[in-house]
Amino acid sequence: MFDFKGKTAIVTGGTRGIGLEVSRILFHAGADVVASYAKNREAAKELEGECPGVVTVAGDLGDEGAAVSLVDTAFDRFGSVDVLVNNAGIWNYLAAGSFRVDVWDHMVRNNLRSVYLVTDYLVSQWLKAGAKGRIVHVASTAGQRGEAEHAHYAATKGAIISYTKSLSSELAPKGIITNCVAPGWVDTEMNSEVFADGGKVAAAAGIPLGRVPTAKEIAWPIVFMASELASAITGEILNVNGGNVLCG
Repeated sequence: MFDFKGKTAIVTGGTRGIGLEVSRILFHAGADVVASYAKNREAAKELEGECPGVVTVAGDLGDEGAAVSLVDTAFDRFGSVDVLVNNAGIWNYLAAGSFRVDVWDHMVRNNLRSVYLVTDYLVSQWLKAGAKGRIVHVASTAGQRGEAEHAHYAATKGAIISYTKSLSSELAPKGIITNCVAPGWVDTEMNSEVFADGGKVAAAAGIPLGRVPTAKEIAWPIVFMASELASAITGEILNVNGGNVLCG
């Protein structure tokens, strides 16, 4: 269905969870894939073994040098970049009134600053070359409706949604298409703690679909948004949450 032969894709956080499934799908659709990861070298090695030719790059993308290095690695290895999937991110608790500035700053660094650094550097390279490209950001329903005890997370995801719309207005005329996929609950390792002791059942009870979507069920819409099948879609926020949150 999807044909990415001759295309190069960067997938941030591309060795675990949703990002892993995106990397797999793109690889099997013919793309050259560069997948970033933070620390888990074993997960990166597993992806490399499963999908020979995939390039994995370690780094803290909240650091300017690491973000630039990721993009440059893709250009150096494959000559061009056609797709960016901004998937890397974290999720944790921060109750209002706790005054944990360190937790707030850490969230912003991982979920928002990193997105800006990778995206804007890649866009600068595309604009210099007069190249076209596709960007898919991964946000969250939390960025649309907010989330108690996770205001810092919701704030970063809401910002990504606004960033998507702003980039689309500015870059679509130049052939750079920007969209966003907003998942709700997803059955990934990141949610393992909250899903323990009946948490997953409780989450599923609030989803009209009756279950928590898998990482692969989020990955397919992301790949669709990155494909030629979505050539007339830009600035869109695609909700993939089993009907849990219905946002326009």
